[in-house]
Amino acid sequence: MTALDPAAGGAAEDRHGRRSVLGQWNSVVTSYYVLVGATALLLVVGLVMVLSSSSVESLDESGNAYAVFLDQAKFALIGVPVAIGLARLPVRFFKAIAWPVLGAAVVFQSLIFVGLGCGAGGNTNWVCLPGGITAQPSETIKLALALWLAVVLARKQPYLEQWKHVFVPAVPVAGLAIGAVLLGHDLGTAMVLFVLVAGAMFVAGVPLRMFAVAGMLAAGAVAVLVVLSPNRIGRITSWLGGDECSTSAACYQTLHGSWGLASGGIGGLGLGQSREKWSYLPAAHNDFIFAILGEELGLVGTLVVLGLFGLLAFAMIRVIRRHPDPFVKIATGGILAWIAGQALVNIAVVIGLAPVIGVPLPLVSAGGSALIMTLAALGVVIAFARDEPGAAEALAARPGVVRRSLAVVGVSRVARPSSARGSSRTPSTRGSTRG
Repeated sequence: MTALDPAAGGAAEDRHGRRSVLGQWNSVVTSYYVLVGATALLLVVGLVMVLSSSSVESLDESGNAYAVFLDQAKFALIGVPVAIGLARLPVRFFKAIAWPVLGAAVVFQSLIFVGLGCGAGGNTNWVCLPGGITAQPSETIKLALALWLAVVLARKQPYLEQWKHVFVPAVPVAGLAIGAVLLGHDLGTAMVLFVLVAGAMFVAGVPLRMFAVAGMLAAGAVAVLVVLSPNRIGRITSWLGGDECSTSAACYQTLHGSWGLASGGIGGLGLGQSREKWSYLPAAHNDFIFAILGEELGLVGTLVVLGLFGLLAFAMIRVIRRHPDPFVKIATGGILAWIAGQALVNIAVVIGLAPVIGVPLPLVSAGGSALIMTLAALGVVIAFARDEPGAAEALAARPGVVRRSLAVVGVSRVARPSSARGSSRTPSTRGSTRG
């Protein structure tokens, strides 16, 4: 048995009252604070790097070095309140909205087929609305699909040993959502959705033998989609070979990305001192922002970012292990697979371990739809962390913001001389019982 002291942050103690070796890392609110801290730090790092990596081309295109940064800051100002609002909602709310949210996301994605689709490089997975408003509806499908799968698989969990219960309705509905993305020629996002579905099913307890069959089918489907697209074949052949790389070749981005990382060394060239952002590296502020980060902040900066993603993964795994609700476990598993998987794919592309796919680095790359929906997903997971056993009580027992601030500057709630405070103590106070 463990004794939990909510007022002390819920630090775990054994039956003899001794604290765990992990100390506060074993607190009931550890998941909550790690999620909030890592998300905030990655968001700050992303805003700083978007400002640095986009300033030159923003100045050249619009005469304002802060144009892209201001757009990203605007999206952050939208996403942060969304995350905070979702983090305060109960788990039952997310169960209730799972079906309508997925339906709305698929309808939103369908707008690209009715004359509102736009994009570049053969990818028409954006919706362009009147007034110059653009959005990427596939980003909404990610969160919606994670919540919907959690509702369905949690209800069917006792029957997941039978393939028909795994297949219906999860596979057809997920296939419909992914197919809508593929029709917009966005294979990168579709692959992230495949990973999300696999993560949710793994946490739900789907037998591994079914993963083997599904993996082979997915690999075959991806191979067919690659063969049918000359653009994708060019990216893969450029990645696999070719000693020469022209400015029009598919390997150009990867080559200059690796040059940026290599020139950064251990400590980097310094914030704002990148050379590759001077129109040498395409997509420097979105898909290849990790290369600029490595060039300016060096190996140290890249390891810090990797560490922050590792902390996000640690906290989400902790939510999965500690929360008793299967819905929470499965939804968190899907979101974990999405964010961690997308981060690994983006970094693998930048360092040359994978061909150029076109997925952003979560919370760091420029992009409004991606940033808002990633913050929303993390807000959902933070709500789950607040609902961990003992976490709500521990968070409710915290002193208020004003009280904590006054404590930091050494101001008491009642301005009295220290001698008067000391003389007013009774034998029941903490100070007198220590002996």
